[in-house]
Amino acid sequence: MSAHILTRKVLALSGLLSALAFAPAAWADGPAKVAPKATAPRQCFYSSNMSSFKEAGDQAVYIRVGIKDLYRLDLFGTCHDLRWAQTIGVESRGSSWICAGSNSDAVLIVPSTLGPERCMVTEVKKLTESEIDALPRKDRP
Repeated sequence: MSAHILTRKVLALSGLLSALAFAPAAWADGPAKVAPKATAPRQCFYSSNMSSFKEAGDQAVYIRVGIKDLYRLDLFGTCHDLRWAQTIGVESRGSSWICAGSNSDAVLIVPSTLGPERCMVTEVKKLTESEIDALPRKDRP
């Protein structure tokens, strides 16, 4: 083996050893810690706790849950008989819990003369107190 190749291997090996010597100092505190995300509690309601509703055009409805909670359900398309409905129902696949979010799997059920109309919900939003106060009284359920 030539002296030139041997010198290169020795230099490479010494560089590797010096890098490994300083590695424990870099990991002395352990891997970087990631702060856990603060998650807000899910905003859900049980479908049988709906007390009243008010349509907001043909593509949205406000639902009163209990005494003070108000939710807005945005619909995928026009729900034709919503304006004249006396009662409505909301169901979710696999559960009776309806939760806020834009990937909702809820369906609004509106009775009609041709049978129940099923209107897909695209978003469920629980309104804040300030949003409820800003809503005209005639539009509240």
